[in-house]
Formats: sequence, structure tokens, C-alpha cells
Amino acid sequence: MKPPIFADSEDREPILFSVIIPAHNEEKYIGACLDSIHAAASSVGKRTEVIVVLNRCTDSTEAIARSRGCVIVKDDRKNLSQIRNSGAAAASGETLVTIDADSRMTTNLLEEVQRLLSTGRYVGGGSSGRFERMSLGIAVSAVSLLLPMAIKYGAISVGIFWCRKQDFDAIGGFDEKLLMAEDADFAWRLKRWGKRSGLKYGMLTKAWMITSCRKFDREGDWYLFRHPRLVLAYLKGTDRDRAEQAYYENQGDKP
Repeated sequence: MKPPIFADSEDREPILFSVIIPAHNEEKYIGACLDSIHAAASSVGKRTEVIVVLNRCTDSTEAIARSRGCVIVKDDRKNLSQIRNSGAAAASGETLVTIDADSRMTTNLLEEVQRLLSTGRYVGGGSSGRFERMSLGIAVSAVSLLLPMAIKYGAISVGIFWCRKQDFDAIGGFDEKLLMAEDADFAWRLKRWGKRSGLKYGMLTKAWMITSCRKFDREGDWYLFRHPRLVLAYLKGTDRDRAEQAYYENQGDKP
């Protein structure tokens, strides 16, 4: 078993990163996610905490997270914005980083975030993402969603977002009125906030996120392309029925 990700409670060195993971029955995936964070944290010293926000978990997700030294927060609401904000409220770190439980970060990701923020030119940013496998159907499905989202919000990133906690708080975190596409909206508002102070929204080019294909494995590689109403629901952001379908009805999906 890997050692805890946290610095010891007696370690008085300030925490630099708080990594926030929403988790709904993620026992199949969260171990690999935590492994990737542990590897990334080793390059920035013992100054990283991981906050797992448990959402209606009935499996061993909590036991895995506790065994790895994670901070545990519980939030049973069916709203990813609220869930992520609950994690941020418990954070002790100077910089917040979000990641989904079925994703992994490259070993240099936290180091790259630290490098960009230390220049004083960035308000925060995101990262590019890669699927653990690729097919024509997955590529077309991804484009069918990301293209209209990019038109609405501008260039967007997926999955991983990073910024200083003070800037997260300044823009009110994730918009709790949104049930879908809250991440794209967050990125758009963070970018606007940074512009006020002449700061840029940064995209990591030397580090990235690897995400699972579990939705495609279950629904088929072409499922987003074949369900344009789901794409429209992402653009709207407040469709409760589609949000239930996309996130909350299936075990092991995002909360």
C-alpha cells in the first residue's frame, strides 16, 4: 500500500496544494487516481493534501481514501458544483486543483502548476485531457460536445482545474445553479476574473489528464454523437433530468 499523501499532522510546513476529488462509488478507480496524485506530489515535496468528497457511497471508496491519508468530506447532494465547493471549503492549501476520481494526472502536473503560478502571470487554468483508449466514435463524440461548448465558453479545458484558493473564493467557486457544464463555466469566469488584474488563464502543455472511458464502454463509443439532446443539456446546464441520466443514476459514475 502506498504511504499517505498528506504530510504528517505534526509537519508545520504550509500545505501548497489541495486536490479535490468528488467520489460516488469509485472503488474501481480511485486507487489509480490517488497513485497519480502521490507521484505528482513527490515532485513538490510533502505539501499536498487530498480531499475526497464522498457522495452517497455504498462501496469501499471511503475505506480506500482513509487508508491513503485523505481528508474526508461528505456531501450527498446531486449537484457537482455543490460537491466540489464542499471540498474547497475544507481545503487548507494555497492552491486548489480539481480532478475526477476516474482520472489520473501525469507525474509532472503539480510541478507545472507551481511553475506557472510562480511566474505571477497566471490566475489559474486547466489542462488538456487524453482518453485511456481512443476510437473514431470516441473522437467524434468528444468533438460533438466540446465544439459547441468551446463556442459558448471560448477555449475550454476539461477535468483538471487549478487556481489559488483566494481567486476561487473571489469568483464564488463553482456556480451551484448549474447541474452540468459547471466546469466550463468556472473556467470562463476564472479567465474573466484574471483579466481584471492582467493575468492569463493558463493551459498546461507539458502535463495532462488521462481519463477513463467507462461511459463509452457502457453506452458505446458513439453515444454522445447519437444523443444531441444530451449535448444541448450541457449547453443549458440546468436540465435536471439529463443531469440525472448523465451523472447520478448509474453506479460508479461521477456524483
